[in-house]
Amino acid sequence: MNESRPESMASFWMPFTNNRDFKQHPRLLVSAEGMYYKDVDGRSILDGTAGLWCVPCGHAQPKIVAAVREMVGQLDFAPTFQMGHPAAFDLAEKLMEYTNHRYGHVFYTNSGSEAVDTALKIALAYHKARGEASRTRLIGRERGYHGVGFGGISVGGIAGNRKPYGVMLPGVDHLPHTHNLEKNAYTRGEPEHGANLADELERIVALHDASTIAAVIVEPVAGSTGVLIPPKGYLKRLRELCTKHGILLIFDEVITGFGRLTTPFAGDYFDVEPDMMTTAKGLTNGTIPMGAVFSKKHIHDAFMDAPAGIELFHGYTYSGHPVACAASLATLEVFKEQNILEHAAGMAEYWADAVHSLKGLPHVIDIRTIGLIAGIELAPIPGKPGVRAFTAFKKAFEDGVLIRTTGDIIALSPPLVLEKKHIDELFGKLREVLKNLE
Repeated sequence: MNESRPESMASFWMPFTNNRDFKQHPRLLVSAEGMYYKDVDGRSILDGTAGLWCVPCGHAQPKIVAAVREMVGQLDFAPTFQMGHPAAFDLAEKLMEYTNHRYGHVFYTNSGSEAVDTALKIALAYHKARGEASRTRLIGRERGYHGVGFGGISVGGIAGNRKPYGVMLPGVDHLPHTHNLEKNAYTRGEPEHGANLADELERIVALHDASTIAAVIVEPVAGSTGVLIPPKGYLKRLRELCTKHGILLIFDEVITGFGRLTTPFAGDYFDVEPDMMTTAKGLTNGTIPMGAVFSKKHIHDAFMDAPAGIELFHGYTYSGHPVACAASLATLEVFKEQNILEHAAGMAEYWADAVHSLKGLPHVIDIRTIGLIAGIELAPIPGKPGVRAFTAFKKAFEDGVLIRTTGDIIALSPPLVLEKKHIDELFGKLREVLKNLE
């Protein structure tokens, strides 16, 4: 691999990036192992974000690397339209085991965005298959992030992701977000106030009638908007209301799935079972792009009752790509063999203590933690939203730690294999950055 600087950076239109700013002062990563990246100048960068929430097992895990190398040499591609390959079926069985067989089926995609749009389409088609074609309305939540497909940004609730693109999908409503800085600041785990916000679903049902509503989709913990943790009882109440009104409940577990809360999925942590889950990121330890939709058996079976033929007119060229399947199978083995979840649970309290030790530093107005996630909210510079946190991001990188910012919130989500020494290094450096932040 070329570890030198590129001759030109003009042609790559970078995603979710201030391209002009970046290309003046680029941050270029050339290798990674364990908890660290190496940049083009040879400096070690502690990964405080698991890449982009997607490397729970740490970088360059030998078992995963070996599995990918072996499969790409054996079967570089195989179609899954009217054909198949063993790894796709083997992985599906292993994933069902990982859910303790509470879900019956998995539909492969290539990303979280595709998983969301797939789940929404399945929800609409499911109701039609059952003779309730009037159920076409979809409900998301303010400040929700569900990827960048038109379905995902329609049910999503981040204005910056929506406003450049005009009219979204019709028939979409949004529940209010649950963030309450006045009542729930500096919370460890689930905040006390706000479970009643789930009852806003009753208002939407009263307005449109339940017979028109197909699904509600929420992130159990909202990640990309700045780590918004659900109040105690909120998700259980949402589950009750969806069941009451025959509405499918979809959890977007692209970020929270595969150990981020120290449990297999957020549904396990909160003891709430949705009808479908969308996943990606940690599914392959970030090694090969892949996503998946987990569905309850009754959803799948509703399609199988149709006349003979293709039951669901949906899919992607790379659904169940053999190399991605190999990476995911190896990832599940690493989780089991290295007791990743148990190790993460053992680090959670030390992690929370370290994060909350930043309370009182300049500009810090809130800290929230759950599992191995943290949100550190900074007071914005008047008239310059997001600038303060982005400055912290740049300074942290210069000091050898990778953090992520969204607006004026620092979001942290390290690989689950971190040790106490990594926590000490991360927050030792971040403390100095925040102490000297203007």
